[in-house]
Amino acid sequence: MLWKHYSSVTHDELLIAEGRPRPAARKVSDFIEALGTDELRSRQRAAAAEIRAEGITFTVVEEHGNLDREWPFDVIPRVMSAREWRRIELGLAQRLKALNALIEDLYNEQRVVKDAILPTSVLETSRFFLAACRGMHPRFGVWAHICGSDLVRDADGTLYVLEDNLRVPSGVSYMLENRNVSKRVFPELFADQSIEPVDGYTSRLHALLVSLAPGIDGQPKVVLLTPGVQNSAYFEHSYLAQQMGIELVEGSDLVVRDDRVYTRTIAGMERVDVIYRRVGDEYLDPEVFKPDSLIGCPGLMRAWREGHVALVNAPGAGVADDKLVYSYVPELIRYYLGDDPILPNVPTLRLFEEEDRRRVLADLRHFVVKPANESGGYGVVVGSKASDKELAECRERVEADPRNFIAQPIVQLSTAPTLCEDGIEPRHLDLRPFILSAADTYVTRGGLTRVALRKGSLVVNSSQGGGSKDTFVVDDAGEA
Repeated sequence: MLWKHYSSVTHDELLIAEGRPRPAARKVSDFIEALGTDELRSRQRAAAAEIRAEGITFTVVEEHGNLDREWPFDVIPRVMSAREWRRIELGLAQRLKALNALIEDLYNEQRVVKDAILPTSVLETSRFFLAACRGMHPRFGVWAHICGSDLVRDADGTLYVLEDNLRVPSGVSYMLENRNVSKRVFPELFADQSIEPVDGYTSRLHALLVSLAPGIDGQPKVVLLTPGVQNSAYFEHSYLAQQMGIELVEGSDLVVRDDRVYTRTIAGMERVDVIYRRVGDEYLDPEVFKPDSLIGCPGLMRAWREGHVALVNAPGAGVADDKLVYSYVPELIRYYLGDDPILPNVPTLRLFEEEDRRRVLADLRHFVVKPANESGGYGVVVGSKASDKELAECRERVEADPRNFIAQPIVQLSTAPTLCEDGIEPRHLDLRPFILSAADTYVTRGGLTRVALRKGSLVVNSSQGGGSKDTFVVDDAGEA
């Protein structure tokens, strides 16, 4: 038996114990076992060849230049039940609704601060609160139209929200391509069971973008704004633009005249109505933010404030993309929606609070310490894996700027069987579903499962050596 010697020290997504599959994973488990390791490796090679042929890459930013690498994909899928997914959908939609209510409030009445739900000091020291956005009311009251929330499961099977990504969330193209590769490599699995589709995402995204256009006659002009080919997510930018049939532009392609945005084309200037921007706030408009930015466009904020162009996500949405604000989300859900959270946060200690800080610094080995405003796994210190020197440096950074750090107990992330050099072994993983929000809310039926390919590692980011899996959402019997 293929699973005879497989075991995990924590909750496993595919198997319960002694090789017994979870109900929703029965067909996948039986199929993998019937293939055997040799045939599985053959399918893995086929997947790698498909990734090379399609040019699916990600960019690693290094000191001596950027390197494009093939997307790391593990052929054994992660399986989740449709019953559990329904709860995830409801929880993520609830969460994004509350976060959008928070952003709208912070840039207008600031009731949440006046009512002492969110401390004044948190807002005053927020790196991503933009004064230039005060008084704005984006269409539908939505600022964060696209969100990628990271989910993790603990050893006892509890599913937590680890963080929310509201500025320029990335990874959805890899979710879509993972599914395409799986279909080509494992056609039998898709013929034998009902797996929820994810390939409708780009059409839903395009419809969302069109719905945000200011009142105009005719079909609105939608473009995707990229920082350029050197950006680590450029593959995704070009992929999404191609899939939606919209232009991929850089800041130098745009110009603002009379508070309206135009793009340069061979036929002349063409009016732009909606910009799906993959450029950070600070680089978006050199008239308002970084004056030396070459990847934005002067005047974009004026055009947005005058209502002549829609920017997606809206500038300023990053005020809620702060790991310190994340720690208040359960309270924010109760405050704005009057409901209890459907999905829990990972327990989080706020290091600007003296009691929490003292507790963490006295026992750093048992915590993960995270910068409040970084992404991609940068700056994260896992106490159990860190050296004495790293812990000492972490302590110094926290003491110097406690507002910029939060701490969480180390979550023993769930695992899934992964094809490794020595055979099939458990590897830790997380999950990033994507949520679209405008007049309605849509949650992908599955997401980007990221895998820590290094044995024992809890870091899943591709920039830190992680890989990925396809995510199957199937009914609990694993059948149609």
